[in-house]
Amino acid sequence: MFAGKTALVTGSTSGIGRGIAEMLAAQGCNIVLNGLGNAGEIEALRAKIEKDCGVIVRYDGADLSQQDQIEAMMAKALAEFGSIDILVNNAGIQFVAPIDEFPVEKWNAILAINLTATFHTVRLALPAMKAKGWGRIINIASAHALVASPFKGAYVAAKHGIAGLTKTVALEVAAQGITMNAVCPGYVWTPLVEKQIPDTAKARGITEQQVIDDVLLKAQPTKKFVTIDQVAALTTFLASDGAASVTGAIIPIDGGWTAQ
Repeated sequence: MFAGKTALVTGSTSGIGRGIAEMLAAQGCNIVLNGLGNAGEIEALRAKIEKDCGVIVRYDGADLSQQDQIEAMMAKALAEFGSIDILVNNAGIQFVAPIDEFPVEKWNAILAINLTATFHTVRLALPAMKAKGWGRIINIASAHALVASPFKGAYVAAKHGIAGLTKTVALEVAAQGITMNAVCPGYVWTPLVEKQIPDTAKARGITEQQVIDDVLLKAQPTKKFVTIDQVAALTTFLASDGAASVTGAIIPIDGGWTAQ
């Protein structure tokens, strides 16, 4: 489906981003991975995707809180591949606290990585997309781009910002063969979520199953976690020619959370 095209997926060394990168690669897309982790494990992942899918896979460890590192990553990818045809802004961080107790440095970091980094990658990817007359930008937002939860002020603000940026850029480039959409997952079963369950159970004095049922899945009517593959499949569809008329959309994949 994507032979000859290149995708850059931020936050793609694990979790949702990794799933998206692997699915795009399986459809013939060259991949630029980005994210944190053990260097050996990242290299093993890079080599495995490259071998299994027969595509070129690169890794860039740019810190997305730093403008100069984002610019260097984008320049390097553009120099090698000529364009970033599919840009997936997935990287994000979280911190929970009442707004009057929210550490300023945490606010700044969340806004930098969850929102401002997307501004930088988009502005730098667009010129080559415009030159080719084709491009796909998919922002992995959150159900919190549509609704709020207490104590997540920075995260909710950033994700609402992503929704607004998505709509604005979609309108700006609509006539140039470029689409921009936001995918808004609810709770997704990832290694990170799985690791948090025992600590949450201990902190709240409840069982791990109660954490799943009464804390994590309380908002999702399906009472099921969204899967990484489901988010990756939606993202892959949005990158396809079949989604050429889907742009400026803020699409929930949240088990019915935001339908309530």
